[in-house]
Amino acid sequence: MTNLLPMKFRPFGKHPFNCSEIGFGAWAIGGAWGTQADTDSLATLHAALDGGVNFIDTAAGYGNGHSERLIGQVLRERAAAGKKDQVFVATKTPPADGIWPPSPYCKADERYAEKYLRENIATRLDNLGTQKIDLLQLHTWTRAWNRNPTPFKVLRQLQREGLLGLIGVSTPEFDQNCVIDLMRGGWVDSVQVIYNIFDQEPAAELLDVAKECGVGLIVRVAFDEGALTGKFTTETKFAPDDFRAGYFQGDRLGRAVAKAESVRADLAGSGYTLAQAALKFVLAHPAVSTVIPGMRTVAQAEMNCGVSDLPAMPASLLAKLHRHNWRRSVWYGGK
Repeated sequence: MTNLLPMKFRPFGKHPFNCSEIGFGAWAIGGAWGTQADTDSLATLHAALDGGVNFIDTAAGYGNGHSERLIGQVLRERAAAGKKDQVFVATKTPPADGIWPPSPYCKADERYAEKYLRENIATRLDNLGTQKIDLLQLHTWTRAWNRNPTPFKVLRQLQREGLLGLIGVSTPEFDQNCVIDLMRGGWVDSVQVIYNIFDQEPAAELLDVAKECGVGLIVRVAFDEGALTGKFTTETKFAPDDFRAGYFQGDRLGRAVAKAESVRADLAGSGYTLAQAALKFVLAHPAVSTVIPGMRTVAQAEMNCGVSDLPAMPASLLAKLHRHNWRRSVWYGGK
């Protein structure tokens, strides 16, 4: 893919890095979204980077490091080919084995003990093939730890030792606002949040606080796990090993499809497809540094990268889409 459509870049909070407003979400290439060939994943990563992406988000839990290893491979291939990409890679360390999400009774110094963090981060470095992680995020959090955020003290020490660049946190779905105190306290350089046409709660306060504090803001789940791409119907079936089989269990798929069709109706005459509008809606907020849609094919990489060069969403359409804020709480298994 040639980069015919210019990618736009944004400040990553107050930090000296401008990131592509379209980033690469690398969960699906690690597994858990059905069958995915590594050859397709590698081609998709290359296509995204050729399309101007310079921000990749992955995690330890994405295929037990498989996603990280693929990313490391692609970066080595591009370096060997003489490509001078400046790619910023963010990864995540999960809490040690236990309840997910952490309960109010979990102890921070047990789930994110220093010994555990050091060993886990050593694995992240090895998988990525680097000596320094650009951004290390804790993969979840609980409000119960805000009064004594010991894990971030450990990460700041690792930062001083040169193992980490920036430090962040990925919000727990059920209580995203718990990270507001962390931002105001200066504990984090970035936060990763769920924000989309259905889940607009972060616009109430979280996004503005990130902007005020100079915190980089990474948006995940912009497509609501695919519902806001418009490609699902009530007859869509997911493989048993596909994360979405649980996410859209019971009547959830039918409800999500109906809601997405309502959004599509409001887009009539706008020039946007549903998927394009989903990304433009997120990017309309000035606090957002980058949005990280999942990409599994070269075609998806081309489509997502191309959204950056489309016209900004008009204020009148943004206002119309506000009515699709859907207070459905969180869809965990068994609910």
